Amino acid sequence: MLKTAASNVGRLARVFKHSQPALLFSDRFHLSAADSSPLSGSSDPPCLVHRRHLSSGAKIDFTVSNVMPRALFSSEAAVEPKVETTETVKELYDKILKSVNVQRTAPPNAWLWSLIESCANVEDIKLLFDVLQNLRRFRLSNLRIHDNFNENLCREVAKACVRVGAIDFGKKALWKHNVYGLTPSVGSAHHLLMYAKQNNDANLMVEVVELLKKNDVQLRGGTADLVFSICYNTDEWDLISKYSKRFIREGVKLWETSFNAWMEFSAQRGDTKSVWYIEMLRMDSGRRRNLSTSFSCTKAFLLERNPEKAAETIYALREMLPEAKNPGILVELQKLVSHWTVKVIKCQKEEDRKDLAAALQADIPAMITKLVELGLEVNVNTEDLLTKDLLC
Repeated sequence: MLKTAASNVGRLARVFKHSQPALLFSDRFHLSAADSSPLSGSSDPPCLVHRRHLSSGAKIDFTVSNVMPRALFSSEAAVEPKVETTETVKELYDKILKSVNVQRTAPPNAWLWSLIESCANVEDIKLLFDVLQNLRRFRLSNLRIHDNFNENLCREVAKACVRVGAIDFGKKALWKHNVYGLTPSVGSAHHLLMYAKQNNDANLMVEVVELLKKNDVQLRGGTADLVFSICYNTDEWDLISKYSKRFIREGVKLWETSFNAWMEFSAQRGDTKSVWYIEMLRMDSGRRRNLSTSFSCTKAFLLERNPEKAAETIYALREMLPEAKNPGILVELQKLVSHWTVKVIKCQKEEDRKDLAAALQADIPAMITKLVELGLEVNVNTEDLLTKDLLC
């Protein structure tokens, strides 16, 4: 037995004497695609079987666990590039912090204004707010200044946040108690509301309005104008009803465009009660009736089955408007016939739509006939109104 074992050892020694060592991940192994398929019958195998071929022709099967270190494999997954701060912003940031934290001196105001104007992304805004916090601390401890920064600077901070899309930072400009020395103002809020309007973001609008309430910022006519416009564009009737009550209760003087949007929305919803309520507010405010509010009243009369009054409202508008604006009447009249009828019917309860469609198909031609009798040249296409199914 000892002789046989010695003979086997001798044979193995002769084999390895003429063979070069093979490393596990050396180039002398060649992995074929066909040999790297997963084990059959398993959609998510715990390991893969690989067949490697030695240069001598011998084959070795070995397993590679799926928990091997990721460093052993190259990855083609795309890595999202990191957004870097703007060079100018970083330079100003370093200079301001060196001034207040190292030199213990107040930096020139121009540095902060330049920093605000140079912000181009969210990372820049993060540095800006860090600077504001450091300046706030420096003003308190070294200069004994307890006041916040002035409103102009705070508005520019909010404007910069909106410009680069850093909305969460912009909302911090509306906090009454903050570590940045910012003073909440309606001007800062308007930058955020303008962003909400451009993006039809009713949720952001709600957040901003609630922040104004919590931080005791007085509402303005411009605030109402932006809120009404956003509600109208996003079809948020409940919100415009809610906030209009608040604006009226707080004595906000509404702009002409605010009355326009509010009345148009009410007429589109078929809410004649709201139309007449807003019309009363408009009259009390001293605002003159214009093209938009006149046609909202016209629509309300049609909804009340009073085509004669509707025609008289349009005629009075024609007499009031300058000659150059008269073509706008025909444009609005055609929109009433072609678009408003469909929208207002869709806003009604299912059981009321058929009756309203029949009423409008009868009363709108009657209104146009009355306009002709009053001496107006009315060139409006009513064929679609009479032939199409308004319930579609």
